[in-house]
Amino acid sequence: MSEITQTDEAALRARIHQEMADNLDEELELELDDERLDALVDEAPDHSRRPSIDRKVYFRELLRLQAELVKLQDWVQHEKKKVVILFEGRDSAGKGGVIKRITQRLNPRVCRVAALPAPNERERTQWYFQRYAAHLPAGGEIVLFDRSWYNRAGVERVMGFCTDDQYQEFFQSVPEFERMLIRSDIILLKYWFSITDEEQEFRFNMRIHDPLKQWKLSPMDVEARTRWELYTKAKETMLERTHLPDSPWWIVDAVDKKRARLNCISHVLSQIPYRPVTHQPVVLPPRVRNPDYLRGPVPPDMYVPAIF
Repeated sequence: MSEITQTDEAALRARIHQEMADNLDEELELELDDERLDALVDEAPDHSRRPSIDRKVYFRELLRLQAELVKLQDWVQHEKKKVVILFEGRDSAGKGGVIKRITQRLNPRVCRVAALPAPNERERTQWYFQRYAAHLPAGGEIVLFDRSWYNRAGVERVMGFCTDDQYQEFFQSVPEFERMLIRSDIILLKYWFSITDEEQEFRFNMRIHDPLKQWKLSPMDVEARTRWELYTKAKETMLERTHLPDSPWWIVDAVDKKRARLNCISHVLSQIPYRPVTHQPVVLPPRVRNPDYLRGPVPPDMYVPAIF
């Protein structure tokens, strides 16, 4: 091998290494965000924290599971499957964190998140499930509901946003609604992220002292802290009445965020019978060059200033 060839190979290896490192930056940024919050722990007295999972183990397992999620995505697309995953739990329980890790490596056209705001005046007059049904997947799609139709059994019940008749009707309707989804070949998974009273108080205090997280703490969240026991009772009733043989609830111990993410993603993969999909090899065609083509000049003032 000539010296020039060795130099070119070394340069190519360096570029590939850099590209792979760049692909990991998003996850590293998210983890650095967690580290920044951990640095505030000393400002929160009287909070005992159990050791979390080793960082090397966490990253290795997360990347392995994300590779499996890509295989799941391929299978869903290839087989035109429809997948719905519900994420429920108290405020700050970690639903958003696991959703980010699931979607991070996936195609947003295949795997999308439905996080609906409070219903408007028109939606309040509709069939309760109507606005959620509009976000259900077509063939080849995965939809992750960051909170779902179970709002009626939780926040709406506790905060008085629905009548008792509407609440009871929900429990009458939801089993049949979910059976309809399953009969239409939708794979339905339901997860409840469980944290302790002390852990939620700690996470809320972290948000209060963190300017990048304060937006997550709404007046509704603060009010919910005063109604912990009412939310607990509502959760227990919800699980008792909607933990169904064909659409069961799965509880995620979410006090440790990293373990919760790995456990939840691993469980999702275990519940869906996906298989590897064989793809035709991709061959990059040669670049077509037209000798008459001349690239036009770009005015310097159109470029974003190179501050960095």
